[in-house]
Amino acid sequence: MALNKYSRIYTQDDSLPASQAMLIGSGLSDEDLRKPFVGICSTGFEGNTCNMHLNGLADQVKLGVTAQGLVGLRFNTIGVSDGITNGTAGMRFSLVSREIIADSIEAMAGAHNYDALACVMGCDKNMPGALIAMARLNRPSLMVYGGTIKGGTFKGQQLNIVSCFEAYGKKLQGQISDEDYKGIIHNACPGPGACGGMYTANTMAAAIEMLGMSVPFSSSSPAVSAEKTQECLNAGAYLRLLLEKDIKPRDILVREAFENALVMITVLGGSTNAVLHLIAIAHAAGVKLTMEDFQAVSNRVPVLADLKPSGKYLMEDLSALGGVPAVMKTLLNEGLLNGNLLTVTGQTVAENLADVQPLGPEQDLLRPLSNPIKVDGHIQILYGNLAPKGAVAKITGKEGVKFEGPAVVFNSEEELNEGIIQQKIKPGHVVVIRYVGPKGGPGMPEMLKPTSAIIGAGLGDKVALITDGRFSGGTHGFVIGHVCPEAYDGGPIALVEDGDLIVLDAAANTIQVQVDEAVMQLRRSEWQRPPVNVKQGVLLKYIRTVSDASHGCITDLEEDYVNERAASASLA
Repeated sequence: MALNKYSRIYTQDDSLPASQAMLIGSGLSDEDLRKPFVGICSTGFEGNTCNMHLNGLADQVKLGVTAQGLVGLRFNTIGVSDGITNGTAGMRFSLVSREIIADSIEAMAGAHNYDALACVMGCDKNMPGALIAMARLNRPSLMVYGGTIKGGTFKGQQLNIVSCFEAYGKKLQGQISDEDYKGIIHNACPGPGACGGMYTANTMAAAIEMLGMSVPFSSSSPAVSAEKTQECLNAGAYLRLLLEKDIKPRDILVREAFENALVMITVLGGSTNAVLHLIAIAHAAGVKLTMEDFQAVSNRVPVLADLKPSGKYLMEDLSALGGVPAVMKTLLNEGLLNGNLLTVTGQTVAENLADVQPLGPEQDLLRPLSNPIKVDGHIQILYGNLAPKGAVAKITGKEGVKFEGPAVVFNSEEELNEGIIQQKIKPGHVVVIRYVGPKGGPGMPEMLKPTSAIIGAGLGDKVALITDGRFSGGTHGFVIGHVCPEAYDGGPIALVEDGDLIVLDAAANTIQVQVDEAVMQLRRSEWQRPPVNVKQGVLLKYIRTVSDASHGCITDLEEDYVNERAASASLA
């Protein structure tokens, strides 16, 4: 079997002399034109700790590819920093960037007929975007994670990016001096790497390693480490193997692999954004994955890892104990994982873990099954008259499982931030943020700034928050996002008024507003969709094509869903 079955279209066809001339002009030799081409995509860009080092890692991947007799061809796609854009209008582009990344990688590799693909990714939307593209293209592929950042310290306090957001809440309450506030900012991010807790980047990296699409230890080796550099150099050998055995993403991304990934993110207490991303990746791979699948895993799998944001450890601490493979081996020994599934090493999950030691009683980062942090999963799917199509709660157990109180309603994140400053939020409130969904935002921005400010203000255990937007992996507290249908589509969350009693029950998986249905229908008859201040460009395209959050906010919609959405819009 020819290993260059795609690139040979350009390099071996005498009727395409211009193609060959341009490749030779770019520095390739006649010998190179007979080799397989590997596209090496990086989301590296300056001005963001998660991505600033990725081009350097991509250079190491190219060295490893070249050493295996392959031609490595580097290209870049975009990245949007969640940490920088959170709390601003720029956050509207974050989830949208997942689609741009997927589309651009698919376009580049598809147009240039690369035989294989290596993606060097470092931030939240980079990774699912890359996996979506790999699944669509279905050519030998693997992902290299840029790695986690080192934790920061200031005056004996362990810091990470969320420390900055929470310090802002303390500043508003006069609980921290300007000097200490600035000290936290200057010391929270001491170099390259993705945000250090079990936030979305580390959640997705661990999930992708569990899926089998990155090599062992990729998700937990720190950004600045000899192990990460060696991983990049080794990528060439794995890509060669994938080409020789013709192992493609859809051979790896099977239903059982996604079930393994759901177990991993549950045990680690991972980000709710994994719901959106894994549903979208599965869709690209031709696998049906729904919110009910997340609930099914939460019903049988506990939270075991004491990781931030709700715990005390960072990913670098897990790395020192053996990393994600040590967690995998522990779970495999407990019968929670399917070890017979193929991975990018050409071996199965169990074969990859043959020489890995499980985590034992000498550490307290990962609890034993007999003493879990929470006996069931933290991701709970809620339904009710406020979310007929579902909502996603992140309940670690520390905030309780039930909450009821009067609503205090904000029609934007900006309104809420102003409300926090004016101290409109009181203990017992259920804070409602609406018109921040996939279409209403547009772009379904994260609510990390207000949730962190609420935590910093000392209200984290005294209020609940619900939204048709989403949360950062760094968010903690009694929070429920992804409320569907969203307010922009006329969902019930659009009809809530200040003072309405809202009852949230993560034990019964319900989300209800205690308002008579006749009153809700009267409010519906008077409701009008507010205009969205987007007239052109990528955000307008997103509004017109994006599915709801329960379908993963995908933009390559199937015809039956397009028809369903059109019918819903006409009713609204």
